[in-house]
Amino acid sequence: MAGHDEVAAATRAALDAKTKPRGSLGRLEDLAVRIAEIRGTPSPGQLRAAVVVAAGDHGVAAHGVSAYPPEVTAQMLANFAAGGAAICVLARRAEADLHVFDLGVAAPAVPGVRDLRVAAGTADLTAGPAMTSEQLDRCLDAGASVAAELADEGIGIVALGEMGIGNTTSASALAAALLDVDPVAVCGRGTGIDDEGLGRKVAAVRSAVTANRVDRRDGRSVLAALGGFEIAFLAGLAIAAAERRLVVLLDGFITGAAALAAERIRPGTRSSLIAAHRSPEPGHALVLERLGLEPLLDLRLRLGEGSGAALALPIVQASLAILDEMATFESAGVTDAGR
Repeated sequence: MAGHDEVAAATRAALDAKTKPRGSLGRLEDLAVRIAEIRGTPSPGQLRAAVVVAAGDHGVAAHGVSAYPPEVTAQMLANFAAGGAAICVLARRAEADLHVFDLGVAAPAVPGVRDLRVAAGTADLTAGPAMTSEQLDRCLDAGASVAAELADEGIGIVALGEMGIGNTTSASALAAALLDVDPVAVCGRGTGIDDEGLGRKVAAVRSAVTANRVDRRDGRSVLAALGGFEIAFLAGLAIAAAERRLVVLLDGFITGAAALAAERIRPGTRSSLIAAHRSPEPGHALVLERLGLEPLLDLRLRLGEGSGAALALPIVQASLAILDEMATFESAGVTDAGR
């Protein structure tokens, strides 16, 4: 397999040979080059895509940090299974397979959702670790196993999504710890909480960081202390997907926090990441900056579920189609006067 710089140069040359002024497709060309680098070939072809939505409940939800009650997590899983959620609609439109996993929802298992439950929700992270080291391992291993399954099925692009009442608070705590910033800098309104709810959220994150004084350089310890089962699963999935040269398409703040933890655990994971969009959550811009990622879209999305990633999939596929299908100056008999 060709080296990183060699693949990039060959892909740029292939794009420059297409019937267009050089660089005229802007970031679409940059995207094609990035995917070629991830795949290790200047001819990645068309890639099958899958959207993976991981769900889990959070002990911190008891502190009133969300506009919705905890039982909504399980209710939304039923909505996913029935095909009625936003991500179901968007994944269908993007012609992507949709896989939904229950990593730790408090309610009974939902038919049609793959049961990988570690426990009935995480512990309250404001009082101590959200999960044990053994639970973390189970989540990371489950994510790695799913990445292997998808790769074996011929999937080339994995879009990450999540569902879990309270998980924006968990992601905020992770971001505050991993970025070493004040909780105020990473706490937003999530599902639409009011000023009072935002105050509770900031207080919960501050308490969590204080109660869990772990080494910020130790991604595993931070993830176990402040993460959610679904977030840890997505981190394990991102690590293993990167090792298999799958394109990992991030959704919003929560999947970004999972990717940040993954990069801390396995440096180099970020080389396989593409940011679908930038959410209004204040911590998301900070996470993307640390990961060195420029999002493809900015539509003020704050739903989660992988919705932004699914919306970006057609753009990703378009960049590959340009590389794979567009005529060259030579093949089309068009004079190349560009420089």
